[in-house]
Amino acid sequence: MVIFDDTFSALDNKTEQKVLNNIKELVKDKTCIIISNRISDIKDANNIMVLESGEALEMGTHEELLRKKGRYYRYYKEQTTKAEMV
Repeated sequence: MVIFDDTFSALDNKTEQKVLNNIKELVKDKTCIIISNRISDIKDANNIMVLESGEALEMGTHEELLRKKGRYYRYYKEQTTKAEMV
């Protein structure tokens, strides 16, 4: 099992993607937990859990969570809107 806790927050998008691609290769047959506030870090995960104040609010794939239009969806919209403004 490999755990990454907010590992990518200081990286620019290009470097982040390179690192994430390398991690995907390295953890292919392992359980990998990524803790992040950035949707871009976790959107390709097999399973995403949205936590707030220690409570699990939602769980599913990126697509499933977007369809639910819950907390994950709101975070996604906030982050994509901010990215478009830059």
